[in-house]
Amino acid sequence: MKTKYDLIIIGGGVLGTFHAYHALKKKLKVAIFEKNAQPLGATVRNFGQVVPSGMDLKWQNFGRESLSIYKELQTQTDISVRENGTIYIASNDEEVQLIEELHQINKNNNYNSILLSKGDCLKKYDGLRSDYCKAGLFFPDEITVEPRLMINKLQQLLIKNYGLDIFFNTTVLNTQEVNNRCEVTTADGEIFTAGKIIICGGSEFKLLYPSVFENSDIVVTKLQMLQTKPQGIYTLPGSILTGLTIRRYESFEECPSYKEIKEKEDSNSFEKKYGIHILFKQATDGSVILGDSHEYATAKEIDSLGFDLNMEIDEFMINEAKKIIDLPTYEINNRWSGIYSQCKNKDIFEHTVGTNIHIITGIGGKGMTGSAGYAKYSIDTIFNYN
Repeated sequence: MKTKYDLIIIGGGVLGTFHAYHALKKKLKVAIFEKNAQPLGATVRNFGQVVPSGMDLKWQNFGRESLSIYKELQTQTDISVRENGTIYIASNDEEVQLIEELHQINKNNNYNSILLSKGDCLKKYDGLRSDYCKAGLFFPDEITVEPRLMINKLQQLLIKNYGLDIFFNTTVLNTQEVNNRCEVTTADGEIFTAGKIIICGGSEFKLLYPSVFENSDIVVTKLQMLQTKPQGIYTLPGSILTGLTIRRYESFEECPSYKEIKEKEDSNSFEKKYGIHILFKQATDGSVILGDSHEYATAKEIDSLGFDLNMEIDEFMINEAKKIIDLPTYEINNRWSGIYSQCKNKDIFEHTVGTNIHIITGIGGKGMTGSAGYAKYSIDTIFNYN
């Protein structure tokens, strides 16, 4: 007899794993089925920035909950949390206006942010170019993690201390609900049962319920990122987000002057065409990760994005980064792309099959920041703990 679970989660990325965490805290019997030997999707192909400051109010609240959860988990085991803050660097008067407005919005929301002068920024961030920086907005409570290390450490903790079962290298081919009992059938022909199933498949749309995804408003986004060689003794603390980010992140859309400023932008520019904004984050080995870009396709047309890297995008990002920070080296060690899913008209994709099979995906670029807080709300909702 196979173990009967209260909850089976399909997909071992950050969204699925945090659903497991919150279910386990409710003393539920939980299993995760992950088709790869370890998570390989957007969960491990991102900056590892936990930045509620970049989100609208609803998701900022989820993100702030996530910050507390990450910090609590860090007391249990080292999941690579570093409490070193996030800064938005304004490069001109319009961007200064936006960060000043966001500062006031966050003051009204009781979310801690600090306006920094040009001098403050240049003193705090070694190599930041004086001809680029005009001012900054600093969020001291925000954190960074190392994505690959974090997800593996978190899963190990949940196995050891919370009783999670994880089945790696296990592809689920079918789920069904019979008489209020859910069944999962794997590619090996094994059948597992559970009270409920949550499918957090990221950008996997072909194995389970493909017609649901084809008829949804889900779009997929391909990102490109780069990683320099280690920078020696050079230190760049926290997450560095810059002028193009200020002009892109949804939190700034709440600023009174945002719409007018956006209308002045060149809609035909290279950065607009590929959705580029420049971010920096130093990894634990001293290298600096920078990026990123955004190319879009529907869920049905995901293969059209391809797997090739556009070197023109990479060169543009490097050249823009050099205008912002003088790193000791811009020699690139690694380049990669990642794909995540999001919705055109909603902030996350939630769909229920029958009564007890729930599809939850399309969290977009909010995954690392919002998943921990959102999954708590989601588990409470699905199991009627509210």
